[in-house]
Formats: sequence, structure tokens, C-alpha cells
Amino acid sequence: MPGLDRRAFLVTGLAACAAAAIPGPASAASSPEPSPSPMPGAGAARGLCSDPFTLGVASGDPDHAGFVIWTRLAPRPLAEDGLGGMPPVVVPVEWQVYDDECCRRIVRAGVADASPEWGHSVHVEVGHLAPGREYWYRFRAGPYLSPAGRALTAPHPASFGGPLTMAFVSCAQYEHGYFTAYRRLAEDHPDLVLHLGDYQYEYARDTYVAPSGNVRDHEGPETVTLADYRRRHAQYKTDADLRAAHAAAPWLVVFDDHEVDNNWAGETPAHPDEGPAFRRRREAAFRAYYENMPLRRTSIPCGAGLRLYRRVEWGRMASFHLLDTRQYRDDQACGDGYKDCPEAADPARSILGAEQEAWLLDGFRRSRARWDVIGQQVFFARRDSDAGPGTRTSQDAWDGYAASRRRVTQGWVDAGVRNPVVLTGDVHAHWASDLKLDYDDPAGPTVGSELVTTSVSTTGDGADSDPDDHPFLRINPHLRFYNNQRGYVLTRVGREAMTADFKVVPRVSVPGAEARTRATFVVEDGVPGVRQAYLRPYSPPIAARTADVTAEDTIRQETERP
Repeated sequence: MPGLDRRAFLVTGLAACAAAAIPGPASAASSPEPSPSPMPGAGAARGLCSDPFTLGVASGDPDHAGFVIWTRLAPRPLAEDGLGGMPPVVVPVEWQVYDDECCRRIVRAGVADASPEWGHSVHVEVGHLAPGREYWYRFRAGPYLSPAGRALTAPHPASFGGPLTMAFVSCAQYEHGYFTAYRRLAEDHPDLVLHLGDYQYEYARDTYVAPSGNVRDHEGPETVTLADYRRRHAQYKTDADLRAAHAAAPWLVVFDDHEVDNNWAGETPAHPDEGPAFRRRREAAFRAYYENMPLRRTSIPCGAGLRLYRRVEWGRMASFHLLDTRQYRDDQACGDGYKDCPEAADPARSILGAEQEAWLLDGFRRSRARWDVIGQQVFFARRDSDAGPGTRTSQDAWDGYAASRRRVTQGWVDAGVRNPVVLTGDVHAHWASDLKLDYDDPAGPTVGSELVTTSVSTTGDGADSDPDDHPFLRINPHLRFYNNQRGYVLTRVGREAMTADFKVVPRVSVPGAEARTRATFVVEDGVPGVRQAYLRPYSPPIAARTADVTAEDTIRQETERP
């Protein structure tokens, strides 16, 4: 392919390359071809009249011997019944894994059933592969061939492997902007992607409107039923940029609130009038989430419960502790928003629940990794918005569960964790911060680092600013960086340091914007806290208003919902 570099090939050319590997005249990823061999139940697959792979492919949860590969059959992804235009029968789906990017050398293959009970989704746990290397995969249903995806196995448990390129993202509101950040992330050729929640949003159209207006619309009503959630997930995956990001690398996923409903907490709905109906809604949302994500069978939902917290090891380089800060939390003590809430310090309160908290502390004690990465949803460091002697913090974040935060922080200190790094989403802006045991003592020791990604699209374009102008950074000296543009964070994890590039796109109201690095922070091995290595100079546009960014601006951006 003259003029096509490796990065562009992996994003746009995998499907065409996979199609070329199949004997016969096919030239496109979903071109009809004769099935290589008949299978039981193959008649249902041969009866497909249009491409069922409209939602793409994905891989996830890698270990040193394999990973999960996923697809979901949906020839009509926005069908109102949520079944994607599929017949109510089990459809056999062939899968193949290759050790070359042109998909010529098969190393694993098999057949999986796509059943209507699970939305015709397919989750294959591939094993017995070599550690620390790339693989490619694809699916076939009847005469149709899926796009190809790229996956990786983790290094051997006794090995560091090479440096890990890891991206993390959060908060992709389909209506608020185009998913350009996903496309640019895919072009960065990461080894691993973490999605930290708000993968999709529950609102009906014209309910949650970005400050500059919505650029596209949700289909259907607010998501409440299983059909609603299936349809909404399908609509998001019809976005080509999101599909490219899934195909580019394995993902580790956790949900936040909007995968169900805004600001829910455990068994407590955001709107008290939902009552017992909220449990049914949560059950529907969890089921659809599993159906649409590359998760292992350990995360199959059981009723209104889904075990999402888990640990993924990347050799000796990193241990990823993936948390669920929604399903087991106590309700927000003083309601949502920023408040002075003494009850937030109650030691009986937990954002993780007792079982998950004990599991996390045990993981710290057992860890031998160079980097312990805590992938979770809501802001971990304290953010006081009161410039006076009082304290006013977000009750939906760890600030609303201060004793729980103290126990977790003390846990990694007591365990001697070498490099604790918390990764966070939720707040629709880039942040970097030092973590403390005692935030009332600014001169006290720093004991960890937090990197926070902005949104993919939520709240629209945003605006650049000088991070030193943000009042939160003056009130909270442990906060080191802020930027209110859309984007993602790209990290390079090595033995000596973790380097984080805060990537931004100038606009999401139009497709195709280029990404640039707004700032780079480094966490050095054995040195807790973040160090700024690069800051792109801020050049305010000629038409920019002269008023400083205020604390209230940030609070509104984070908390204003229908």
C-alpha cells in the first residue's frame, strides 16, 4: 500500500487485509463469501441478508496467555426492539486468531453461538497464546466477514516486557460532539486502552444539551428497558471512530453512572420516584453493558449485580486494579454537587463497599509490580472550591467518602506499594495532582499520583486556558494541572518512569480535528507525585473574553445535568 504508514494501516487497513487473506474474490471486510465448512445451525447464519458486523469488533482483558474477543451481530443496529434486526434464533459465528497482521497464519480458531438471549453477542476467551506479542482476529457469520482487530497478550508474569503504551478515556456523549479523540487514540497505536466510564449516556434527545448545542441526536427514549440500552449501545458503536479505537488494541472497561442513570448510588436511584423500578432498570443496563463489552465470563451479570472490579496483570511492569465506585457505594451523604458536608468524613461510609475495599487492600499487599495503577471513575484527590476557611467539595467523588479514601491511601502506604498511580475520568477536563494522606497539611508528604482524563465529547468543544489561572490550583496546591478541552491521555509506562501526554482536540463540533499534546507530566519510579515536563504555551484567541476561569464554571461543567 504505497504511502500508507503502519499506524494508518492498523486503523484503516486491517479489515481489507483480513478480507484478502480469505480464499476467493472478496475485496472488502464484509463481502459475502462461501463458508469454508458447514456447521450445525449454519442455516441461520446463511440466511443473513445483510452485513451483521455493523458494530465492529473488540478485544479486552488480556493476560499472558490470551484475551477476550468480542462482536455482536446487528444488521439493523437501531431496530426498535433492541435485537439489531436479528432473527430470534441461535447463530453460529466462526472466529479466528492470527499471528500476522494480514491474517494469513491461523493460530486459534473455533465456533461460538450468538444467542438472542444475550443480544446475539459473542465473547470468546482465547488462551494458549504466546506472552508479550501482537495478534489479530476476526469473525464470520454465514457469508459475511467482520473487520479485523488487533490484540496483545501481556508479558510473562516473570518478565517486565517492553515499555507499555497505554491510553485512557472517559465520558463520550454522542450528542455533544464527534468522537475524534477515539480516532486519534487509535492512530497512536496503543498496547492497551482503559475506558473509565460514561461510555454511553441515557438521555433522550434534547434533554442534555451542550453549551454550544448538540451536533447529533440520540435515537429513542431515555434508556430504561433492555431494548432501550441495547439500542443505545448499538447507536454509539455505529460511530466509525469508536469502532476504530476498539479494533486498535485490547480494552479494560469499567462503568460509571451514565451507563445506568446519572448519579445513581448502589440501590439508590437518582430520582426517588423510580422506587423498585430502579432495580429492574439497573438489571437491564448491566445486561446490555456486558453484551456490548469485551468482558470475561466472570463479569456475566446475575440479576441486578455485575462483578466488574478485577485485577489485570501486565507482567512485572504493572498491576491494574479496576474499581467499581457505583454499585457498592453508600448514597451521597448530603446529596449531589459541591457542599460542606461533615457526614462525608463518617468512617462507616464507603465508596467501594467493604468487600471491594478489602479486596483492593489485599491486592496492594500482594503486589510485586513496578506500577500499581488504580483505574476508577471519580476524582480521588481533594478539591476544595472554597477559598476561605471552609471546605466545599464534590459529594459524588471520593471527597464525599473521605474516610474510605484515607483507608485506601493508607493501605498502599502500609503495603509499601512502589508506585501508586490513580487514573480517573468523570469530570470532563484534564487534571494532574499529587496525592496526600492529609490534605490539610500542604507541606506533608506526597504518597501517590493522580492523572485525570478529560471527556471524549461531553460538554462540547470546551476552551483552552492558562492552567495557572484556575482557582482550584491556588486553593489546592496539590493540584498541578487543568485543561478544559476534549481528548484523552496517552501514557508510556517503563521501568524508570510513567510519562503522560494530555492530548486535546480543539473542536468536537466538527469531525476530523487533529490532536496535540497540551502538557506532559512524568511520574518517576520511586518518587510519588507528578512532575511537569512540558506545557504548550497558551495563546488566547483574539475574540476570547478576558474573564478568568472561575470555580463556579468548573462546578457547572461537572454537575449540571437534566
